[in-house]
Amino acid sequence: MSVEQEVLSGQVWSEFCEQLKRAGQQILRPETPATALDRAEGWRYLTRLLRIGLEMHLEYADADFPGFFLPSHETGKIGADNPDNAYLFARINGHHDYLIRGRRGTVPYLSFGSQKGGYETDGKMEQTGFLDGRELQLDADGGFELHLSQTPRPGNWLRLEPESNAVIVRQTFNDRSRETAAQMRIERAGAGAQPQPLSAQRIAQNLKKVAGFVEGTATVFANWAQGYLEHENQLPPANQAVCQAAGGDPNIFYYHSAWRLEEDQALVIRLPRIPECRFWNLQIDNWWMESLDYRYHRIHLNAHSAQRAADGSVTMVLAHRDPGHPNWLETAGHRRGTLCLRWVAAREHVHPSTQLLSFSELPQVLAA
Repeated sequence: MSVEQEVLSGQVWSEFCEQLKRAGQQILRPETPATALDRAEGWRYLTRLLRIGLEMHLEYADADFPGFFLPSHETGKIGADNPDNAYLFARINGHHDYLIRGRRGTVPYLSFGSQKGGYETDGKMEQTGFLDGRELQLDADGGFELHLSQTPRPGNWLRLEPESNAVIVRQTFNDRSRETAAQMRIERAGAGAQPQPLSAQRIAQNLKKVAGFVEGTATVFANWAQGYLEHENQLPPANQAVCQAAGGDPNIFYYHSAWRLEEDQALVIRLPRIPECRFWNLQIDNWWMESLDYRYHRIHLNAHSAQRAADGSVTMVLAHRDPGHPNWLETAGHRRGTLCLRWVAAREHVHPSTQLLSFSELPQVLAA
């Protein structure tokens, strides 16, 4: 049967739906929390991945006419999405040249990366080029042009490889109320006047990629969460090579783990000091590695929002109810989940310590 016949008969749609159905097995894995809340969030997680996948592999999939969209945000989250970040993502083709034009803004941290691969293929999004926003050459008004190509260019340049298929932009805030995000757009050099109408071939290919993205992404991070059970309620350094292979920023050093709290328990997380760095934060996630709803709950702290002790240390408390501590992190109704700490461009990586306590023990321990 030809592709046109598969589209006309509905076979393309049926196969798309079958693969989406198969992705649901990641929510039913035996190690996942079997509560109504966690299971409900798991099904919602798949719908969110579907929404992101449709943007990534259908609506914004034309590398000749790329556009930035949000791959993670308040209601769409992937792989310990940073609540202090604004992400931008665009589909590209490494055989072509591109230009990003924009204005820098005042956001403290900005980075650009080109990538290859994808969670829908090999479960990896490996870096092919990187530019730290500190290196951007700006005009007098804070404007910039950034060239993306395989061949080096004078001025602002982001390296591409033939297999490069995406560009990701990270903007990291300390205080969103005071800082201004960068504004930018992307275009392919030498593209035609307008995109071609949707074809049977494209819809068939793109729907397969969308379904593969949902299943692949769910599988990658379900495997990560399962691995964190080995050091539950601790927070050791993550495997940095694995983080980078999944699309991590090379300036970031990551810590990942799982947490579990009974109703009368609390987890104390202590940073003995804050090293010289451009940013740090700690965030609380659900089992699916989605940041908890930071619109309504205090689930992350950074250099702006965390209160330091006189000795320069930072003590944070994850608990189901307010312990009366300035650095309380909410569980938002969850008893299990994952968490992430990141240092950005830190001179050293200061490892956190954790302590699982009963709620009644907290006052004495925190006072000490």
